Amino acid sequence: MILLNDYLKKEYGCKVYKLSLQMDVTCPVRDGSIDTRGCIFCSGGGSGEFASCRTDHIADQLAEAKKKVAAKAGKDAKYIAYFQSFTNTYGDMDYLERKYREAMEPDDIVALSIGTRPDCISDDMLEVLAGLNRIKPVWIELGLQTIHPASARYIRRGYELPVYDECVRRLREKGITVIVHVILGLPGETTEDMKETVRYVCASGVQGIKLQLLHILKGTDLYGDYLQGKVPVMSMEEYLDLLKELLPIIPDDVVIHRLTGDGPKRLLVAPLWTADKKKVINAISGLISAPAP
Repeated sequence: MILLNDYLKKEYGCKVYKLSLQMDVTCPVRDGSIDTRGCIFCSGGGSGEFASCRTDHIADQLAEAKKKVAAKAGKDAKYIAYFQSFTNTYGDMDYLERKYREAMEPDDIVALSIGTRPDCISDDMLEVLAGLNRIKPVWIELGLQTIHPASARYIRRGYELPVYDECVRRLREKGITVIVHVILGLPGETTEDMKETVRYVCASGVQGIKLQLLHILKGTDLYGDYLQGKVPVMSMEEYLDLLKELLPIIPDDVVIHRLTGDGPKRLLVAPLWTADKKKVINAISGLISAPAP
């Protein structure tokens, strides 16, 4: 099992911090191309509430994000520029490429990470990403969430599984690192369903995986279903038990980028135990360090 922090320290010889950035972009599940409501779990900020500041100037965003970690980062720290909110390969090509290059330019930025959807990487965009990848490493983070069709329809994902498969193939042909987001705890999914998703992702040729516990956030359609009793949420003990099932099936050549995630406290409805980030991290660290039975 390889965790992201360990991978980065080995790769760059120091602690590397991820800086959340944002651009003026939207998503096909919001602009009417597929839907107008967004994915059922997605907040008004497009899952990017932790972006550093509300400005389109990338240099200002980088500076603000660095201030937040300055006390622990030190003067020799390195960073990854992460376009997180909404769909960051969806929009005007010239605008997107300009923002990518602005984010990559500083010497202390060692990689560019771009959150997007498998159905939003055109041939032209693929060539842009390949060119940037020759300058500094480019990571593409794909929101798959689940391989199960019923769950994909419920969350309004808006594309079928073969679209994901083809996107990963094309990205890997260009030598671009692929990281996949998986949501754990979607309504109706069993432990075996989630194991099937993790197995599929790890066998699909990707280099990283993010395991995200389902969060209920105010203002989402998922919140409405939760209020109606349609969306159960896990206790911390249940989630730790689930991780015990999932971690052994992730091969050592797939880096684990996330083991839970956390929603902004002002929006988080459930599960509230995730708001105690220190407690959660300690519990997961204990799970990871525990000797195998």
